[in-house]
Amino acid sequence: MPDAPGPAPTPMEAPYAGLEPAVVLDALYAAGFACDGRLLQLNSYENRVYQAPLEDGRVVVAKFYRPGRWSDEQIAEEHSFALELAAAEIRVVPPLTLEIADGLHVDPACPTLGHFGVAPQQRFRFSVSDRRAGRAPELEQPETLAWIGRLLARLHSVGRREPFAHRRKIDMTTFGRAPRQRLIDAGFVDPEIDSGWIAASEEALDQAERAFERHGALHLLRLHGDCHAGNVLWREDSGPHFVDLDDCCMGPPIQDLWMLLPGERAAVDAALHHLLDGYRDFQDFDDRELLLIEPLRTLRMVHHSAWLAERWRDPAFPIAFPWFASPAYWSQQTIDLREQIDRMRDAG
Repeated sequence: MPDAPGPAPTPMEAPYAGLEPAVVLDALYAAGFACDGRLLQLNSYENRVYQAPLEDGRVVVAKFYRPGRWSDEQIAEEHSFALELAAAEIRVVPPLTLEIADGLHVDPACPTLGHFGVAPQQRFRFSVSDRRAGRAPELEQPETLAWIGRLLARLHSVGRREPFAHRRKIDMTTFGRAPRQRLIDAGFVDPEIDSGWIAASEEALDQAERAFERHGALHLLRLHGDCHAGNVLWREDSGPHFVDLDDCCMGPPIQDLWMLLPGERAAVDAALHHLLDGYRDFQDFDDRELLLIEPLRTLRMVHHSAWLAERWRDPAFPIAFPWFASPAYWSQQTIDLREQIDRMRDAG
């Protein structure tokens, strides 16, 4: 792994260096949201997200997108999907329409995405949504899992209507082969020191690819894409709400189910039963996709390592993930990938 600290981060490596609180407040004001001056930065590594009380008593959440990650067309598809889900009375938190003012550009084709800043190279893209309060779901409760399963089935019913044109899709190249190669090419994996990870990751991806080949053609649809417990908000009056469609993509339905399963293997079957029991109230489910859980988990492991490497020059990441810079990380990843190989081999 490259030694730290090295040269100062470039603007793309430290993309939020100019996003001062005054800039956030000015952007919100220009978009028609008169804040009372208070800001609370919320937990988010990829984007910068702020909770802002307004003078009229409402509270909104502003998301400033990481420069260079998504195109305007990809963000527009995220917003359109969220609005389509909300129109179908599926509990998501959709973006709000922005006003147009000096210093703020809003494309009429996507009135929920703002570009704020004086110069093009200093502009930040952002969206605003209502704050939705709630708590983490109790995933050990059967009825909670069934309720989430029903809501996911309804989300997928909307996702089947048409495909994304610009968002990425889950496949071996995008989430497996390409991220692994980027890690090696960038020098984050030393061929001599980390040879175990290099061998394990190649074998694990080979096993995953064989599993996809055995399944045959996948029926892809628009998904949440990152549906883990942290992106499900539970409200006592209305149950689960899905938040953060930032990673929405094209993929198989099982992608939105498996990340909600517990880590303890003995509890997986029971949790999956309750999720699918609720899901099948609204949608059919192809049981063959259950054999894709471990291959999809393998892709996520490799992709997550590449994501950390690609953000490592962002000053926030070494602070949040200090263990990523240690040899122990790659040793543990090697062990985990070997376990994945065994699971996929047993399933096949």
